[in-house]
Amino acid sequence: MGWWDSLWASSSSGDDPLRKLDPKLREFLERESPVKYSAAQAEAETAAKEEAERVATAKRKEEQAAREENRPVVPRESQFQDGRYAHLWKTYRPLAEIEAETKSDHEKLMDVLEGYKERKNQIGKAALENCALEQVDWRQCMTSPTVMERMTMCREQIKKFEKCYMTQTRLLKALGYLSTYDRSPEVEEDIQMHADTLYHRMLSQEAEIAAAKKEGRPIPKFPPLLSKLPTAIQRQPQQQEELTPEQLEILRERLKKVADEDRVAEEEAIRAEFRAKAEVASRVQDLWKKQEEDRQARKERGEETLWDKLSGTFRSGNEKR
Repeated sequence: MGWWDSLWASSSSGDDPLRKLDPKLREFLERESPVKYSAAQAEAETAAKEEAERVATAKRKEEQAAREENRPVVPRESQFQDGRYAHLWKTYRPLAEIEAETKSDHEKLMDVLEGYKERKNQIGKAALENCALEQVDWRQCMTSPTVMERMTMCREQIKKFEKCYMTQTRLLKALGYLSTYDRSPEVEEDIQMHADTLYHRMLSQEAEIAAAKKEGRPIPKFPPLLSKLPTAIQRQPQQQEELTPEQLEILRERLKKVADEDRVAEEEAIRAEFRAKAEVASRVQDLWKKQEEDRQARKERGEETLWDKLSGTFRSGNEKR
């Protein structure tokens, strides 16, 4: 009566994929199959898969809801950060984002190089801001000097300012000031303030050492200035980068011209410069790689331009070299 069961299948066998087979064929398959099929086992597996999918979907929805909750209602360009006029900011896009979409490859490359040059200028400006008091003393000496200052031509004030500027620049580089492009201005300001704190700590340590020498006391020992960073500006833990022989030679030559007490900070500053140059080189390589991918995509679509053919020829010639 297998044909009768196939017409009036019971509810218990409704999910059984073998229910429509002839009973003899089914019996043969069950006897010869190395894996014994069980309808209950199949139902359990299906239920487990559905449960796993349901849990994964619920987890994704929770994560998305959390991201939506943490996302600010209005961008930081809005004057009202409490959410007012949020409907007016829904379609807002920063000007830099819009300009980035319309820039040519050459403009993007120049932006990377200009950013590296601007970093050096900004480090100098930050060092000048930290040495504002030394600048005031120098200017005051130049405008209304005493008899001794007129005789020495404000040598002491100039030396004091130069020391402040050089040390502040060295500390800013060593602490990683403006070393990355995705760091908030608040963190950069913390680094600048910490560099100024370290400089004044260094001055107080030098004063204590000078007083100890003058009084004949043992010279006090102090921990290195860069031994520990505040939590707000701590860098990601990373292994000590390997320098090339040329970089090691540059490092040794530059450290020879620095006093022993300043060599630790100077070495960190030089290594920070090497890291900044490596990051710029990496970004340039990424731009070149993106340009090559776009050129290959245009070539596959049959939209290759004359400049694409010339650049491809020059690039292949350089690779052969």
